Amino acid sequence: MNSIIVERKLSTNQTLQIVQGDITIEEVDAIVNAANEDLQHGGGVAWAISNKGGSAIQKESDDWIRKHGPVSHALPAWTSGGLLKARHVIHAVGPVWGETSDDDKNLSDAVTGSLRVADELKCKSISMPAISTGIFGFPKERAAGIILKSIDDYFVENKNSGVEKVRIILFDDSSVKVFLDKWNMVNGS
Repeated sequence: MNSIIVERKLSTNQTLQIVQGDITIEEVDAIVNAANEDLQHGGGVAWAISNKGGSAIQKESDDWIRKHGPVSHALPAWTSGGLLKARHVIHAVGPVWGETSDDDKNLSDAVTGSLRVADELKCKSISMPAISTGIFGFPKERAAGIILKSIDDYFVENKNSGVEKVRIILFDDSSVKVFLDKWNMVNGS
């Protein structure tokens, strides 16, 4: 069972939540997969989503790559949710920490790209993990600030967004603590 740790209404009227739990059981229109550019879902969050969602997710991912080529940070791919409760999986490619000097921008692009795809798919709710903070090694504290700011910025710049709820799903206690600390700094709590 996933549990909401904190939530707030953004100035643009969307609800933003930090949730501790398992992204694969989220009952939302779309979940975000922290993917690699080739959409090979062999480890971390990607493996968990593909494993629970069934073979359709990897098959659709392979089809996407054949048709469109490697996925960029700013232009996530998407597939059905397969056997998941979520209708769609948005495959966001976050940066591998230290690979380029644009890591912060690439993480921001992955978050805003995911929200843009959610709008294109007419999603009202979306759940995303702490993109790039697992096997890609992005420092959690830095990522938390970028992810939270990118979500705020997206809705300020896209006032007609149909997305009503964004849930940041964190699996472990240490990630929850880091995101909660950053949330409290940003929101003055």
